[in-house]
Amino acid sequence: MSSTTAATAVSPAERTGARTDEAAALIGGARERIDTLDDRIIGLVQERMAVSAVIQEARITSGGRRVNLSRETAVLGHYSDALGKPGTALAMTLLELCRGRV
Repeated sequence: MSSTTAATAVSPAERTGARTDEAAALIGGARERIDTLDDRIIGLVQERMAVSAVIQEARITSGGRRVNLSRETAVLGHYSDALGKPGTALAMTLLELCRGRV
């Protein structure tokens, strides 16, 4: 190993912020699982956006408005009940992502 490589090599413990290699291994595996979950969540959000676009198109085509505020209020309440105040923020972000894609 060259001195340049040795100087820039980072141990798993340093990369994860763990104090031991065992903890670093656990964190590394858990982070891989989180990355997989994040990919699934992104896919689900994209699917939700597509379904929302279908609903908005049908509503607009029938003479209705793009946004149904009572439905959005129900979604906000659902997320808030399940996740608390951060759930409301998450729901607001989802609603924003799903509006106006028609």
